[in-house]
Amino acid sequence: MPLYEYRCGQCEKQFEATQSVYTRTEDTECPHCHARQATRLMSSFSSSVSGDRKPGFTEIKAKAMGQERMQRFAKLPPLNAQRNMPPPNMSSDSDLTEKGESIAGS
Repeated sequence: MPLYEYRCGQCEKQFEATQSVYTRTEDTECPHCHARQATRLMSSFSSSVSGDRKPGFTEIKAKAMGQERMQRFAKLPPLNAQRNMPPPNMSSDSDLTEKGESIAGS
């Protein structure tokens, strides 16, 4: 709830009141003389931050998540790397296909 500053129209003393934004000025009662002739004053604005809701918190969290992802991706092989292919197997299957092609080609 906001804190408002008032000046009483009857006793001319200033006071503060924590009220809802919907409270009417005419309903504000002076704590000194109990008159309902208060006038709301213009005052400076102040705010406080509690918990993890700090300015820029989402950006800091997003950057940390991005760094975490980059560390995970660093463990993966590069995208343009070639696979380690085993040496070709010199079995009789490959010899048969070569011979069959040469026979068919003749």
